[in-house]
Amino acid sequence: MASEVTPTINLKEAEELALCLSEALSSGDGPEAVKLCQRLSQLSVPVSVRINSQAYPQDSIRLWVGVEDAQSDNYIPVTVVVSCDMTIAQLKEKRWVIGKRLAQDQETLYSHGVRQNGDKAFLFILSAHATHLTRQQHQLDQEQQRLEGIMEMMQLLPRGLGGGGGEKNAPPPVYQHAPPPLPPKPATAIKPAVPPKPQLGWACAMCTFVNKPTRPGCEMCGGERPEDYKVPNIYQPDQQEVLRIQQEQLAMLQYEQAQREERERNYLYLLATEDQHLITNTTETDCPICFSTLQPEEGIVLRECLHTFCRECLKGTIVNSHDAEVSCPDKCESKLLDREIKALLTEEEHQRFLELRLSIAESRSEHSFHCQTPNCRGWCIYEDEVNEFHCELCDENNCILCRAIHSGKNCKDYQDDLRIRAENDQAAQQTKQMLESLLQNGEAMKCPRCDIIVQKKDGCDWICCLMCKTEICWVTKQARWGPNGNGDTSGGCKCRVNNQSCHPNCQNCH
Repeated sequence: MASEVTPTINLKEAEELALCLSEALSSGDGPEAVKLCQRLSQLSVPVSVRINSQAYPQDSIRLWVGVEDAQSDNYIPVTVVVSCDMTIAQLKEKRWVIGKRLAQDQETLYSHGVRQNGDKAFLFILSAHATHLTRQQHQLDQEQQRLEGIMEMMQLLPRGLGGGGGEKNAPPPVYQHAPPPLPPKPATAIKPAVPPKPQLGWACAMCTFVNKPTRPGCEMCGGERPEDYKVPNIYQPDQQEVLRIQQEQLAMLQYEQAQREERERNYLYLLATEDQHLITNTTETDCPICFSTLQPEEGIVLRECLHTFCRECLKGTIVNSHDAEVSCPDKCESKLLDREIKALLTEEEHQRFLELRLSIAESRSEHSFHCQTPNCRGWCIYEDEVNEFHCELCDENNCILCRAIHSGKNCKDYQDDLRIRAENDQAAQQTKQMLESLLQNGEAMKCPRCDIIVQKKDGCDWICCLMCKTEICWVTKQARWGPNGNGDTSGGCKCRVNNQSCHPNCQNCH
């Protein structure tokens, strides 16, 4: 039966390669080091690489050590003379904390920043319960220590008294009495209890790490500092913390300066765009109407909503609009500004748009009156106290009550002349028919005293005849007062006589 043969390793060759690799790394010969590493990997030999202690500072330093346990906040200061190339395993086997984190055995003190006198490290001693130490095990350890002490004393005895006086195989000496007991340990003075030092700092609510008082956030997890925490007045930050605070203040000043510069640039940009009638796009985008790609400065950005369109689509929206205000084509509530409309249209197109806007405004106004001069575009919005409209386009005075131009005549003379001319004049006949239509529709009435046609433009049901100055009730079509004039309630509409209205539809003709 064939047995498995374990391949032999040429240790001598491996040692030579390791020595050559060390020299290549020290001299910085990279290609040679790569070749040696490849040859070592083929041998499959366990190799350890460490930095030579000569590379570290050779001066010994005094390390300040605080010894603590897991059950108390007190610590005992200890000073240890160490060198920077010393490993953590050499310093202590476990529970060394350097630089606010648990150190590993293979790490050096130099990697943790221990490089000068006064640098700090902390040793956490495990409790008996945490290390599973029982009373029986403690007694065995004490007996073992006594035996080791006896053995050390036996080694220090003279050869004549010991078992190995001269004969090679002499039996060990037999004592008739028990070995002398160990000398009692000197009584140690009980040190007075030291009150715990007040904790300076704030504990993170997320990771429980105690941070320095001035830190705005947790150094470990970035958690926020409690809002109700205040930095104690007695706290004096160290040099490293002062440097950090100065850097934070400098960063805040730089941030505020950048904000001011950005606001200033935005303000200057707004001033520059205010002088422009149209604002173009600065980045590539698509027109939401025709879906064409717009390169920078090819599209138009609306000022009100910042939506971007191509010039042709915006122009078509304005020309085809049937409203006095042009809404954004993207179905938002914003409107195009007059300066944008004027810049997009030609002079002729803009003039037609203005005429359309005036026509729409006139048709939608409740109290509008158009000039009676043929082909004149003038119109106005009248109030109840105004009965005439002077058109600035044709320089004619229009009578709003008669809805006609009768210069040199009052309303009565004009209406009397209109009845005479209506027999032969077709225009007069149309005007007469218009007035009769107003009477039939209730939009006008005849004065009960002078028989002139009058209208109520707006307001309450009290009107006054322009010719005879008779006060009239619009609802009852009668004189407001009796034959004796103002205040005579013996006749007329008798509104508010005995606190009664003259008509159910009367709107305060009194």
